[in-house]
Amino acid sequence: MTWFTIIIAGIITYLMRMTMVALVDRDLLGERVKAVLAYVPSAVFPAIIFPGIFINDYGSFIEINDPKIFGAIVAILVGYFSRNVIATIISGLLSYWIIIFLL
Repeated sequence: MTWFTIIIAGIITYLMRMTMVALVDRDLLGERVKAVLAYVPSAVFPAIIFPGIFINDYGSFIEINDPKIFGAIVAILVGYFSRNVIATIISGLLSYWIIIFLL
């Protein structure tokens, strides 16, 4: 019964969100609304990523010499200068792995 409830809740949530995406005509939105909505990904992304970098499994802040911070700094620098998402992800992961496994 629990799995059935979870699946039904997921389907209902999906349909409610998908109808807004599929049925709303983009021409109905004004230019100002489109301009504001363009900032949503850049506002949500740090809220998703930063807790994974700065908070450990127990809910407290990590130390300043944690390898995740150095990997994030490398990824930020590469992302800023290259403007390439794939290069940013790969450089952040590689620098994190190098620090963990080789140093």
